[in-house]
Amino acid sequence: MPDYIYLLENRLSADQQNALRHLREAAREAGAILFLTGDAVRDLTSGHAVRALEVAIHGNALKLKKTIENLGGTIWGEDEVSCTLYLCFPGTIRVDLVSAHRVEYPKPGKPVYHLATIQEDLRRRDFTINAMAISLNEGSFGLLMDPMNGAADIESRTLRLVSNYGFLEEPSLLIRATRIMARLGWEMDHKTRTRYANAREEGVIEYLSAQARRQELEQIGHEDEGLKALQALEAEGWMEVLFPAWSSTKADEEGLTALHDLAVELLVQGVHADMSAAQMRLLTARLAPKELAALKKLMLRPGFVEEWNSLDALAAGFAKALAAPENTTPSACYKLFTSYDPEAVLWLGFTSKDEAVKDRFNLFLKVWPEVRQRVPHALLQEMRITAELPTYREIVQSVFLELLDGKLATPEEVRAFLEPHSPPAPPPQVSIKRTRAKRGAEAKLKEDSFDDEEEAEVALDGEDDLDDIGGDEDELDLGLGLNLPKVELDIDLLDESESAAEDEVEDVDEDVNPKPVAKPDSVKRVTKPRAVEPVLPAAAPVKAEKPAAIPVAPKREEAEKIASAPKPKAEPKPAPSAKPAPAAAKPTAPTVTSPKSQPAPAKTIPAQARKPMPPVKPALKKIPAKTPAKPSIKAAQKPPSKAAVKPPVKTPAKALAPKSAPAKKKPLAAPSPRPSKAAKLSKPAVKKPAPKPAKKR
Repeated sequence: MPDYIYLLENRLSADQQNALRHLREAAREAGAILFLTGDAVRDLTSGHAVRALEVAIHGNALKLKKTIENLGGTIWGEDEVSCTLYLCFPGTIRVDLVSAHRVEYPKPGKPVYHLATIQEDLRRRDFTINAMAISLNEGSFGLLMDPMNGAADIESRTLRLVSNYGFLEEPSLLIRATRIMARLGWEMDHKTRTRYANAREEGVIEYLSAQARRQELEQIGHEDEGLKALQALEAEGWMEVLFPAWSSTKADEEGLTALHDLAVELLVQGVHADMSAAQMRLLTARLAPKELAALKKLMLRPGFVEEWNSLDALAAGFAKALAAPENTTPSACYKLFTSYDPEAVLWLGFTSKDEAVKDRFNLFLKVWPEVRQRVPHALLQEMRITAELPTYREIVQSVFLELLDGKLATPEEVRAFLEPHSPPAPPPQVSIKRTRAKRGAEAKLKEDSFDDEEEAEVALDGEDDLDDIGGDEDELDLGLGLNLPKVELDIDLLDESESAAEDEVEDVDEDVNPKPVAKPDSVKRVTKPRAVEPVLPAAAPVKAEKPAAIPVAPKREEAEKIASAPKPKAEPKPAPSAKPAPAAAKPTAPTVTSPKSQPAPAKTIPAQARKPMPPVKPALKKIPAKTPAKPSIKAAQKPPSKAAVKPPVKTPAKALAPKSAPAKKKPLAAPSPRPSKAAKLSKPAVKKPAPKPAKKR
């Protein structure tokens, strides 16, 4: 279904929209409601050109005469019986203001009118394609009313009677059906055609009323092709009833063809002329003066007859305006063509024999339209003058008029002329571009925060273990039979494999001179551990089915074993020097035994000789998130699992070498001077038992 608001705003001409606006204002003042009905709705729906408007109003339309005259409308005629006003608005816009009514027919051709609602008015119409209405009221503007399903008949291009007795009650419908079929090329449906033939044979046309006769006679001149409608009525025999002296032989056929061609050319250039009066002059060109006078008396609208008679005077006035000195320039002449009375322009162009007038018409219709092609639309777009601007059409028209006068010959002149009309440029779009280094820093910061979260999880999970290691007053279990899970070795541990042994040696020194343990701030944050699948290092793939693989505990557990091992006898630490301490003074890391070997029994260390746990920083740095919470060392005395643990790619030689053949170590940097804690201890330190040599493979 079409959008009738869009059709009302785009299919109607500016003068027709202005006429409807005045009528809506008049109805608002009178407190009435009105609807667009009749041929206008049919033509809007079917896509044909709208030639005339019919508006139905609730109440008596005759009461709006003074209001309409004050709004600029002209009263062309009126019918007191049906309470109808025939109006004409500027631009020669014909409007029939009809009071909504219902009709009764006590006799054929003798209607009795009663004021009614719009619904009853639509049901008394002639054909279903004319029984449609569009609301022009506030709140329901554009609403279609179609009680007889006329839209379906428009789609099928069919004429169908609203009432089965339409041809019998109103004989003028026989003439109207013939005229509509000649205009639109549509056909009657089967039942309507049968009723048409029956009414014609019965001779009901003799009951045609005088009012209907006048209306049908004038309507011939308002048709798009009046000669075609006249020939169709003549072929059906209806002209013998309407006006016998008028036939197609009395018309100027060649003149009508030339008039239609000129009207189309003017329409292309924006001159919308109503050629009804001019067409009527040519349709009755060969009628005798007496017959012509009699025909004019039968016209429905006296105002239409006045326009018919005043065509020559209108054309003479336009010719005089063309010859005026102020209209000699092309731009002034063009404005005159587009602003003068369109009917006068049409009739002067058709009838004038003056060469000067013909030259002006040739310039307006042939030459000046080519100048419009030179309007720099690309430059308009470049200067942000687009169709979205309210004054876009006026700007384009002003450029066109300047080009008509030979101005704006260069692009610089055009740009200078358009500069005042160019809107300001929009502000530049603010876009924040981050450099590569900054993006890398953010990614690193995100990774560090992720590591902190993992450290917090590990620290939180192992908080009880740390407390057990450093604060148990009864005994310390040094059993190595932990049920070690399979862990994923991080790339950073592989990269720092060489420095791992050095850190362990430094941790042993710190056991002698321990530092206070400080819990990191990241312990405060607790996050849910993420499930991460263990991935084999790409550098050294290890098959899982080898049973002889040596289980290696994570770096953190090695540090715990070293920290919890018996401490050797403290000796006075030499002064710091550039050379590292002798290798013999530093104990080697405990040897990791095979899964089959049994762990050595743990020894009980007195509480006086127990040392606080040194800080284990490397153990908190990279721990896989999938590692489950570790039980305390006291509870983890179960024998190790036979499942092989993936060894690191590079196992530090210092951690696995036996005591008899210690690996060579790189010289360590001189430790920072710190007070010796061994001197403060009054009790003798417990001797560290010699570790068992590792089993050779």
